[in-house]
Amino acid sequence: MLRRLIQLYVGLCLYGVSTAMFVRADLGADPWNVFHLGVARLLSMNIGMVMIVTGALVLLLWIPLRQRPGLGTLSNVIVLGLAADATLAVLPTLESLWVRSALLAAAVVVNALATGMYIGAGFGAGPRDGLMTGLHARTGWSVRMIRTSIEVSVLIVGCLLGGTFGPGTVLYALAIGPLIQICLPWFRQRPALCAEGDKVEA
Repeated sequence: MLRRLIQLYVGLCLYGVSTAMFVRADLGADPWNVFHLGVARLLSMNIGMVMIVTGALVLLLWIPLRQRPGLGTLSNVIVLGLAADATLAVLPTLESLWVRSALLAAAVVVNALATGMYIGAGFGAGPRDGLMTGLHARTGWSVRMIRTSIEVSVLIVGCLLGGTFGPGTVLYALAIGPLIQICLPWFRQRPALCAEGDKVEA
């Protein structure tokens, strides 16, 4: 259990770090962070606070879907935003395109590692992933269609609000799936070690 808890919170912190890396690279982010950046610019808020508020609002959508949040779900709402803001406070703005490009590539890798860690810990899906699985369970629509619809919707809204869309967005879309597929087995806990009800399906 201790190992799983450490893995969960290290993974969530790294996810927040990867968000800050996307911001400082300023070459485009994943769809949800394009949305977060757009809202942050519109409301003059820190991106971390926007992530926390967005996560909480998405979590409210679980109620009609009859989804049950786990420790990982609730921690996801709070830790990601705090870690992102803390990292932005110490990570300076970069000018060199080469350095920013390297930071972007590293952000995608760190994001995949972080996702593998917090999902593999088996404490429940994050609010955004839970929304996808909840809609799938309630409607029977394909996960691919639901995930694509959600990601495209938040990306469009984020772009309209001034979020950063760029080559990093495309890189993330192409690379994150294969990278998570590689990373997840490294961190997935054996079923015998997981508490009943905490297991996460691939």
